[in-house]
Amino acid sequence: MYESYYGLSDKPFRLRPDPHFFFGSKGHKRAMAYLEYGLSHGEGFIVITGEVGAGKTTLVRNLFNQLPSEQIVAAHIVNTHLDADDTLRTVLAAFGQPYESSSKTAMLSRLEQFLRACDKEGKRALLVVDEAQNLTPRAVEELRMLSNFQTGENALLQTFLLGQPEFRTTLHSAGMQQLRQRVTASYHLGPMDAGETRAYIEHRLRTVGWCEDPTFSDNAYAAIHEYSGGIPRKVNGLCDRLLLMGYLEELHALKEKDVEEVISDIQQEHLVPPAALAPLADAGELAGMAASGSDNPGYMDERMMKMEKSMSSVLSILKKIVSALPAPVHPADNQPE
Repeated sequence: MYESYYGLSDKPFRLRPDPHFFFGSKGHKRAMAYLEYGLSHGEGFIVITGEVGAGKTTLVRNLFNQLPSEQIVAAHIVNTHLDADDTLRTVLAAFGQPYESSSKTAMLSRLEQFLRACDKEGKRALLVVDEAQNLTPRAVEELRMLSNFQTGENALLQTFLLGQPEFRTTLHSAGMQQLRQRVTASYHLGPMDAGETRAYIEHRLRTVGWCEDPTFSDNAYAAIHEYSGGIPRKVNGLCDRLLLMGYLEELHALKEKDVEEVISDIQQEHLVPPAALAPLADAGELAGMAASGSDNPGYMDERMMKMEKSMSSVLSILKKIVSALPAPVHPADNQPE
């Protein structure tokens, strides 16, 4: 919607991971270096952790774009709510191998045959497991057992584990000593600093043809970083809404107050509606809520103003959509003269 208004070729702040927009912050460059080091090492486990939305999946997809397909066969597992029995089936499916109606022994044999076939072709197998914090200790142990497949002195399977910080709790638990011994490298991907957040925003905008319309004030960049904490996904969500508001309000210079207004709208949307709270509140709690409202009459006025503003934004969107539609053709216009 706002793309054409600002002359952009695409949406710059989509929430889905997209290696096309990969930005090499200091942390992302280091994480990528660890992944590349792991690839050159050719065995063991590489562990990358980071907060939700830190860019771990984008990192892996960027790596996949660089992998030489004639040398490496890669598989990516995202759904990790698995028990130990499902782990082997999921690994086989990720490598495109059949797994239905098979015993564990048959599946292990099939996976080993596949890995040995890759080795004979001069290829290495790489397994990337995303959202590793969801794995049970038994599922992690199943993955460790798969690293035992070898031919001569070469490992047949290498595994990258990506997860949220709590995965480190699993990794350092008492039963994970053998896995820890096979971890070649481990890195925690932290948030971007203020300067990197600004560079990240401008990088994504320039990727879709931004010619500094709209402009962002220094304080606007600072407010975006303060709200997002330097987490890429939070930056994307806020900036997408900010550009939408800029389009609706016909703004070409975005300032701190505009960022704060969008942040306020987002925070209001995440409040639990009173109707949802009512079944959980007793009569005394409801009376207290009513009393707080009566003690602050400006509160209701503020709420009504926000509701009216929200409705105004919706109506503005509808008007723009309707004005862009072609004029309707009446049946009489199609009749021969």
